[in-house]
Amino acid sequence: MAGVKSLFKDTAIYGVSSIVGRFLNWCLVPIYTYCFAAAEYGVVTNIYAYVALALIILTYGMETGFFRFANHERWSNPGQVYTTTLTSIGASSIIFIVAACFLSPQIASALDCAAHPSFIWMMAIAVGVDAYTSIPFAYLRYRKRPIRFATLKLINIGLNIGLNLFFILLCPVLWQKAPHTIAWFYDPSFGIGYIFLANMISSLAMLMLLTPEIIAEGYSFCGRLLREMIVYSFPLLIIGIAGIMNQTIDKILYPMLIADKNEAMTGLGIYGANYKIAIVMVMFIQAFRFAYEPFIFAQNRENTGSDKNKAYRDAMNWFVIFALFIFLGVMYFLPVLKYFISPLYFEGLKVVPVIMLAELFFGIFFNLSLWYKITDRTIWGTWFSLLGLAVTLALNIAFVPRYGYMACAWAAFCCYGVMMIASYVIGRFKHPVKYDIGRIACYFAAAMALWGVSALITTGNNLIDFPARVLLLAVYAGIVYVAEFRRRHTT
Repeated sequence: MAGVKSLFKDTAIYGVSSIVGRFLNWCLVPIYTYCFAAAEYGVVTNIYAYVALALIILTYGMETGFFRFANHERWSNPGQVYTTTLTSIGASSIIFIVAACFLSPQIASALDCAAHPSFIWMMAIAVGVDAYTSIPFAYLRYRKRPIRFATLKLINIGLNIGLNLFFILLCPVLWQKAPHTIAWFYDPSFGIGYIFLANMISSLAMLMLLTPEIIAEGYSFCGRLLREMIVYSFPLLIIGIAGIMNQTIDKILYPMLIADKNEAMTGLGIYGANYKIAIVMVMFIQAFRFAYEPFIFAQNRENTGSDKNKAYRDAMNWFVIFALFIFLGVMYFLPVLKYFISPLYFEGLKVVPVIMLAELFFGIFFNLSLWYKITDRTIWGTWFSLLGLAVTLALNIAFVPRYGYMACAWAAFCCYGVMMIASYVIGRFKHPVKYDIGRIACYFAAAMALWGVSALITTGNNLIDFPARVLLLAVYAGIVYVAEFRRRHTT
């Protein structure tokens, strides 16, 4: 139990940067949706979908590879593992930045922003730098320095938000009242380009702030080590590509599947904005992930079979408990949360519960992934992710032209559900962990029932509905308390 307590302590600290940071970024959504048309926000959503894919490719699974080899019994020098990883990612990132900048006019034309190739080279620089700095951040996690990790992440996010507020809110006011003060750098027609500019500047600032970590170890590059790391990490790259495509392929395909380009970008903007409401679940999963990978490798090395399996089982139980609490909280208070986006986007609110449940399935899948990571059988993760990608592609291509962005949401739900089930079934034979499936199913059923009850008793008067929903959340918490208290006294 001590290991699980340490896991959740680190999750809470990492959550300061991940959850609070993403929440602050989430607060930019109303600015974007109120200041830009849905079609413009659709362009932002489309470009960031490609950015997410590029970032996965540029890190090529080496974050997890670093943790594995820094704890590997055959490699006793973690510093060499770190600097070899850093050198490899640095070289590939530079190549990417140069190539993307050179081809930016052609890429911009393909992404329906031909008039602004600067959008492309700004994001190319940001992505290349972010890929490189992901390794120093992994180093901080390895050294168990969550406070510095969280501090740097918050500085990065704060700078990005500050720049967004400056360019999107303050500069237009100054342009109206005192244009001469900003005319030397500000162009009102640049519009959404300032979102990308803010991202690039904050990424470059983070590169400078991470200098102590970049030079923390004496550089010692080992080609044989790199080859072994790439062999281990390559399946994780495929997993990452398939995984991020499962998250973003709908936003990439959507403009291709809708004949009218303006309608496509408008629909994509509405879908992207409402997707952001569901990001609370994503924030929790991200914070959990930062702590979970170091945790499972450490448990695998330090503890006996029964001890570590109990830790894995407890971690899964509490992950599901908290994730379902977040789901209920968002759904109960959606009448307030929806105002984080412009009312012009409200027609897409129906995707929120579907996306949140999809992300819950993905979180469970991530928990289940420990069996192939700690046994070095990462190829299984590839098969699961490719299976999910096949489901995503098939459902999007088949149903988006007819049902629009709602088909995107249900495709994500089915994708992660299939991956979760497949990983659990195969894992039972390859590396069995006795998860409390019955208990987890009961928690899920209780949460869905309480959600249904809230719908049945809704009056439309928030002064009545919200206290009732707080009471329902307390009922869920009570169910968890009773169940976990009884288990603790019967085991």
